[in-house]
Amino acid sequence: MAIKGNSGEYRARSPLAMVIAVLLCCCFYVLGAWQRSGYGKGDRIAVAVTRQTACADASAAGLSFETHHAGANVTTSGLGEPPPTFAPCAAALADHTPCHDQDRAMKFPRKNMVYRERHCPSDGKRLRCLVPAPPGYVTPFPWPKSRDYVPYANAPYKSLTVEKAVQNWVQYEGAVFRFPGGGTQFPHGADKYIDQLAEVVPFADGTVRTVLDTGCGVASLGAYLDSRGVIAMSFAPRDSHEAQVQFALERGVPAFIGVLGSVKLPFPASSFDMAHCSRCLIPWSGNGGMYMMEVDRVLRPGGYWVLSGPPINWKANYRKWERTEEDLSGEQKRIEEYAEMLCWEKLTEINEVGVWRKRTDTAACPARPAAVQTCDQANPDDVWYKNMETCITPSAAAAGGDLQPFPARLKAVPPRISSAAIPGFTVESYEEENRQWEKHVKAYRKVNYKLDTERYRNILDMNAGVGGFAAALFSPKSWVMNVVPTAAELSTLGVVYERGLIGIYHDWCEAFSTYPRTYDLIHANGVFSLYRDRCKMEDIMLEMDRILRPEGTVILRDDIDVLLQVQRVATGMRWKTMMANHEDSPHIPEKVLYAVKRYWTADGDESSQEKGSSSEGKGSEV
Repeated sequence: MAIKGNSGEYRARSPLAMVIAVLLCCCFYVLGAWQRSGYGKGDRIAVAVTRQTACADASAAGLSFETHHAGANVTTSGLGEPPPTFAPCAAALADHTPCHDQDRAMKFPRKNMVYRERHCPSDGKRLRCLVPAPPGYVTPFPWPKSRDYVPYANAPYKSLTVEKAVQNWVQYEGAVFRFPGGGTQFPHGADKYIDQLAEVVPFADGTVRTVLDTGCGVASLGAYLDSRGVIAMSFAPRDSHEAQVQFALERGVPAFIGVLGSVKLPFPASSFDMAHCSRCLIPWSGNGGMYMMEVDRVLRPGGYWVLSGPPINWKANYRKWERTEEDLSGEQKRIEEYAEMLCWEKLTEINEVGVWRKRTDTAACPARPAAVQTCDQANPDDVWYKNMETCITPSAAAAGGDLQPFPARLKAVPPRISSAAIPGFTVESYEEENRQWEKHVKAYRKVNYKLDTERYRNILDMNAGVGGFAAALFSPKSWVMNVVPTAAELSTLGVVYERGLIGIYHDWCEAFSTYPRTYDLIHANGVFSLYRDRCKMEDIMLEMDRILRPEGTVILRDDIDVLLQVQRVATGMRWKTMMANHEDSPHIPEKVLYAVKRYWTADGDESSQEKGSSSEGKGSEV
C-alpha cells in the first residue's frame, strides 16, 4: 500500500507503522471492553459484536456484496439451539405471489375487478419454504441497460412478444428480451410521447416529480420518465397480460401488482403530481365517477391527469376502436362532467390525449350538485382494505402547501411537517431525524462499499418513517420503495411524497404485492420489534427472502436481542450474516445486521438443488 507525503510523492507504508496501527486498534478494543457500562447480557453480547467488527474499515472482510450469478457454500455459526431449516419450494412456484394467486382469485366476484385485488392465504395455508429462482437466473443488467434489456431466463414468458408485437412493447431476441419503448398509445416510442405531454405538463423544471401510472403494461412510461428526473409508481393486475409487472421490475422500474377495483389505492391523499392512463381499460365514466374520485383523492392540488386513448378524439377513431359514435361520445361527455365536478380544468386535447389539471383554488370551481357528497375526513390516510366511495376528498390544508421543484424538494421541510400535521414532529425534530439517517447511511457505506454503485437499483425500505433512509441514499442510479407499515404509530407516507419520493402502505403480516426477486437491497429499521406480537418473525423473513434477488443484500437495524433471533432464522434461509455495532457506541443496544442471500436456483429435482447449494465455483466467499 502507498501513501502520499507532503511533497506529493508516494512512498511505501512501513511495516512498523502497520504493526503500530494494529496494536493501537487492539488496545482501544481492550480499553472499551474494560470500561463496559453495565448493560448486563446485552453489554456482553455487544462486546462480542465489537470483537467481530473491531477496526470498522475491515468489518466486511467476510461478507461479499458482489454478484457472481452462482452460489458458494454458506455457513454461519450457531446461536445455541439449531436454527430452523426451510426447504426449497417446488420449481413451479418460482413466480409465487401469495396474495395474487390466480387459482384463488377466480373464486372472487368479477364485478369491479374484485378478483384481481389482494386476497391473501390464511396463516394455515401460507407456504413455509424458500421460493426458488428459475434455472439459469442471472443478475439483471445494470441501469440504464436494464431499461432496454432483460435476461430471458429471469422471466421466460413470450406471450407479450406475440400479443403486443404490433405495438412494440417487447421483443424476444435469443437470450434476452428487448424493450423498444413502444406502447399501445405511443407507437413512436415513450420518449416521443413524453415530449408531447411536456408541451403541457412541466416535467423539465422539477414541478412534476411523482407520477401514478395506472394500468402500466411493461412500464415504459416510467422507464423513460426516469431520465427526466421524474419517478413513476406503476401498477397493473397480476397477469392480465402475462408478466407485465414482472418485466417492469426486472427492467428496474418502480411497480407493484394492483388494480383500480373496489378498494382504495394504498396511498395517502394528495400524493402524486400527475396521474396517467394510457388505454388502461379502467371504466372512468362508470360507477358514478368513483374511479375518477379515487384519482382525485391521491392527486395533489395543481396536479395533472392524463387520459390517453378511448374515448379521447372518438370522432376520428370510433371505427378503429370498433365502438359506436353514440357510445364513445356518451362516455367522453360523462368524463368531462365528472372532471368539472372534481374541479379539474381541461388544458388540452391533442390527437388521442386529453390533459386536465386539478385546480388549487376551489373557489373558482363551478357549483357542485347537491347530491355529491364529501368524504368523511376523520382519518383520511386510513385506506388499507377500505372500500372506495363515490364522494370527493377535500384537499388537506397541510398538503396544499407549496413544494419546491425537485431536487430541492428532497431536502426542504415538507408542508405536513411545517404545519404540524404529523403528531410529535416539529421542524427541528424532522431535521434531526434526517441528520441521524445521514449518519446511519454513512456507516452503512463503510461496511458495504457497493452501496452507491450500480449494484443496487431496486431498493425497499420496510419501515420508512419520513423517508430519511431514501433521502440519505438518494441517487439517480437507484430508487427506493418506501413502505409505511399499517402497524406504525404515525402515518408519515404523505411526508415521503412531499419530498418527491414514492412509497406505499403495507401490513408485513401479509405478503407484498410484487413478484419474487423484485429487490436488490432490503432495509428494515425496527420492523421485527414493531411486529413482535402481531405475527411470526419467520413469516416476515420468508417474505423478505421471496422478494429479494439472489445475492441481494439485507440491512436490519433493531435491538440486539431481536437481531440475534433474526440471525438464527437467517441461518436456516441460506443467508450469510454479519453483526455490527451502532455507529455511536458498542454499548448502545441497537445493532445492525447485514445479510447476503446466496445464489441458488430450482433445477427441478432435490439432487440438483443439493448440488447447487454446495457448489464451489465463483460464488460469494462469505
